[in-house]
Amino acid sequence: MTDDHTSVLDFFTPRAAGWDSRFPDDGPAYAAAAGLLGLRPGDAVLDAGCGTGRALPALRAAVGPKGTVLGADLTPAMLTEAVRAGRDGSGALLRADVARLPLRDGVLDAVFGAGLISHLSRPEADVAELARVVRPGGTLALFHPIGRAALAARQGRSVSDDDLRAEPRLRILLAGAGWRLESYTDEDDRFLALAVRQGQGVSGRS
Repeated sequence: MTDDHTSVLDFFTPRAAGWDSRFPDDGPAYAAAAGLLGLRPGDAVLDAGCGTGRALPALRAAVGPKGTVLGADLTPAMLTEAVRAGRDGSGALLRADVARLPLRDGVLDAVFGAGLISHLSRPEADVAELARVVRPGGTLALFHPIGRAALAARQGRSVSDDDLRAEPRLRILLAGAGWRLESYTDEDDRFLALAVRQGQGVSGRS
């Protein structure tokens, strides 16, 4: 286990049991963000760093019973809470590092990542790994239920241009990893960046 893995586990493990109760009103924001991925019935989608699986029911609703929903997280305690909340009924849960996903190339139509990017140890390489498992023309949603300024205030710090979620930095990061940033929203009640997987066929399905 790497030091990066240890730091993630050290942060999330003691917080897992109370995670949902700390943020009880976030459900509608997760559902709204998931709804912007452009998913169709029968699609395959991954919630990368799924935590307690709050996005899984909305992702399942979008792809329908014949679609595939996966939730991957490094922290066993988070996955335990997802099961306790019954969200394993919406998707298959995997203990996996988003830097080394146990998935074939191009097998997914979309990836959803809530609060993900600030916990990536090698951001460009890790976002490139997400690109590897998504078909050309597929989508990526990087989401947080509050914006950068509100999150900084909650954490007692100032907003920084060095933040990976700042639009100029994020656009460059995504481009280097095989994605094209399509839309960017940073408001008090939502952060949402939507990107499209580059490569042959990026114009999407007919």
